[in-house]
Amino acid sequence: MILLMPVTQTPIDAEAGAARAEGRRPTVAAPASASPELTARPHRRMFTAQDKLRILADTDRAADTGGIAAILSREGLYSSALTDWRRQRDAGAFGALTPARRGPKVAEPNPLAAEVALLQRENARRTLRLKRAETVMEVQKKIAELLGIPLAPNDGEP
Repeated sequence: MILLMPVTQTPIDAEAGAARAEGRRPTVAAPASASPELTARPHRRMFTAQDKLRILADTDRAADTGGIAAILSREGLYSSALTDWRRQRDAGAFGALTPARRGPKVAEPNPLAAEVALLQRENARRTLRLKRAETVMEVQKKIAELLGIPLAPNDGEP
């Protein structure tokens, strides 16, 4: 003999279905609008020269009291960074502690360039005055020649 159980039609509810003993699994809803944009890439931290020198000064003061580990954890640093920074500081490489400007380097201006430019302008001005003076002398010679005025000998000058 076969016994049939009556089947009742009930609406399926995701939350109620999970609690029911029928073994139905709830429908898993997709996460609410996942962003198609990529998350920002983490950037490496950059310490300025002032920050590096400040941290080195703090660790130098704390060396006697044993507080270097506290400073390292506060700043989020490893001891190898301190070692590198100390080596740079002791080598006198303060330029290594400052970020370098990118691009073509600007040449240092020659300190004598301004004086050379001034002397060239003055030379050009005096050359022009000399030409004017020579032109005036030539005109005076021609006028003296036309008027018949004898000129004094010029002592070997042309």
